[in-house]
Amino acid sequence: MFARCKAKRLHPEYGCVSRFVFILISFCLWVGWEARAESTNSASVPQMSAAPVKAAAIDESVPVPVPPPLERAVQRYWTGNGWYCVIVVWGVALPALLLFSGFSAKLRDVAKCIGRKWYFALCLYLFGLLVVNYVLDLPLSFYLGFVRAHAYELSNQTFAKWFGDSLKELMVTCVAGALCLWLPYLLLKKSPRRWWFYAGLAAIPFYFFSMLIEPVAVEPLFNKFTPIHDKALEAKILALAERAGVKGSRVYEVNKSVDTRTVNAYVTGFLGTKRIVLWDTALEKLNEHELLFVMGHEMGHYALGHVVKGMLLACVLTFAALYGIHRTAGIFIGRWQRRFGFTELSDFASLPLLILLGQVFMFVLLPIGLAYSRHIEHEADRFGLEITHYNHSAATGFTRLQHEDLMIPRPGWVFTILRASHPSIGDRIDFFNDYKPWEKGEPMKYEKYFAPEKP
Repeated sequence: MFARCKAKRLHPEYGCVSRFVFILISFCLWVGWEARAESTNSASVPQMSAAPVKAAAIDESVPVPVPPPLERAVQRYWTGNGWYCVIVVWGVALPALLLFSGFSAKLRDVAKCIGRKWYFALCLYLFGLLVVNYVLDLPLSFYLGFVRAHAYELSNQTFAKWFGDSLKELMVTCVAGALCLWLPYLLLKKSPRRWWFYAGLAAIPFYFFSMLIEPVAVEPLFNKFTPIHDKALEAKILALAERAGVKGSRVYEVNKSVDTRTVNAYVTGFLGTKRIVLWDTALEKLNEHELLFVMGHEMGHYALGHVVKGMLLACVLTFAALYGIHRTAGIFIGRWQRRFGFTELSDFASLPLLILLGQVFMFVLLPIGLAYSRHIEHEADRFGLEITHYNHSAATGFTRLQHEDLMIPRPGWVFTILRASHPSIGDRIDFFNDYKPWEKGEPMKYEKYFAPEKP
């Protein structure tokens, strides 16, 4: 007790910081314990065959039971929640370290000396900070992204591929930062009171532009995208897209098997770059009906405008986070400006402070985004069922997903609020089994979007 009080007198900031970190760690430990407790009653099941079932043998009227999780899935679930807590704490601790050590201010001084002009100094500072962050973050990233994935037999990735991809991510971040970071700092200089509002407005075209170019300029850096090799399946998918009213989209196959053994599909892009992407692992492990339901689900995202709505919500949350940073950053600078080495938020040495506060506010706002994401995923499931009527195949596809991706069917409420972007697999299978309005003569919610099926 005496030693702690003495340290607090010497460095008053440690009192606030230590209390904040203690509260954050205590909360994260509680999250991890809750997640473990909620999964301890789960059972294991024998390994499933990865070979898909022939679509012709499927009776879509047969309900599918929700399987209990594999024992390894349960272990991965609660240890994953523990590692999530580590990531949350590390996400705050790393920028705090760069701030309170004075490293950020010293890096700014070096960048100004070399770069001379403001923009070049800003870019040099950013590159230096990102490289230091990359090096400090590397052990944790390597363990979680490579070692842990291989330990659970979910990855096919070689170390060379993993390391090369991490360097590419660093490169993309450097380029994006050099193109964009000058704007908020210019706004901070020109309008210290309203910078957050103007930066939020600038984020809107930035999000849309990112969505436009990411599929053609960024994603191909990491994996090879090609048209689907199975032309018969491609024809059925395009016919389904025509029925769904999704015009101008493309269906791609991506060679994710070089990285992972898990199964996935997603929608991406905007306007002329919109596309539906199937991992080659999904094409290998799902049967035709399962794949067509997945495609119906992804088309639902486009037909129902989920891509644009999601970006608009991201803009709203960005406004809220920027305003929170605006209201609180001055408190930190006023109290610890000597240790930070800057007196104004417009000094680009404040970037770690912006990151730290951004992490905190986005953590607080994240449950809102996740709740909305779960809602639109549920509606996309409904769309996929209504356009295909493949209830049994949808359910069997998700039992296979549960097995292949080592997931548990019903995670606890803590996981759902803080981490789940999709409804639980158990809830989705229950919905697939029960939702059949066409059998009861009831209207379908989204049939107005469907073109008549061609004979």
